[in-house]
Amino acid sequence: MRSITLTLLLSALSFTLLVADFYPPTVASSISSVNGKKIKLTKAFPAKGMSGVVIHNYGSELKAITSYITYNGGNSATLVKYEPIIHNSLPSVKPNIKTKDLVIGGYLYNNILLLAPDAQTYAKITSAAAKNWIHPDLYAIFLSKEGDQFPTKENLAKFSSKHQVGLVYIVKRGKGVLYDPISRRYVSQKKLQGLPTKGQFPFYMRLGKIDSGWFSRDAVGEYYQMMGAIK
Repeated sequence: MRSITLTLLLSALSFTLLVADFYPPTVASSISSVNGKKIKLTKAFPAKGMSGVVIHNYGSELKAITSYITYNGGNSATLVKYEPIIHNSLPSVKPNIKTKDLVIGGYLYNNILLLAPDAQTYAKITSAAAKNWIHPDLYAIFLSKEGDQFPTKENLAKFSSKHQVGLVYIVKRGKGVLYDPISRRYVSQKKLQGLPTKGQFPFYMRLGKIDSGWFSRDAVGEYYQMMGAIK
């Protein structure tokens, strides 16, 4: 019994070390210049592909999130088309970004949806990092209401916007990747050991299946193959 416990402890420690530097931190920067959709930042983000929000200053101590950007490396970023939080009480002043506006890179990155092959992998990952883990059951219910049966970049972006998800952790074959649903780019990856050879399809959840409509057929496929298709 003591041998089994020690083995499980060493396995958990090994898993923790693998993901220690996996998560890009949230950082604050500001805009130094704007040229159309091209943005220059005063401070770089930790990883290429990260998204960020621009907090526009309207004056008179009135500020709001008005735009989203994608980080390209160095001090370069690009405005992306993504629906910001709607503020009906704020003036619709153009432009809605300007120099010295605050930028938060990795906005909501602590809120993570995890797509894993089984319950054991899900438990290992969520216990190894103190994050706000969005359970895949919620995503499965969302897919059912949308009439979808599989994860796509489009429905991940829509779900993330609705439920304030900053990152999607996807367990692929032999590795874990962090996907930013706003920039639609991968921002980090790590090798993972001890993954099952096969996974629950379409991903681990506590629901029986995703019912995508009255006339839908049961979805069939292979977990790792489907997750590998999200590029």
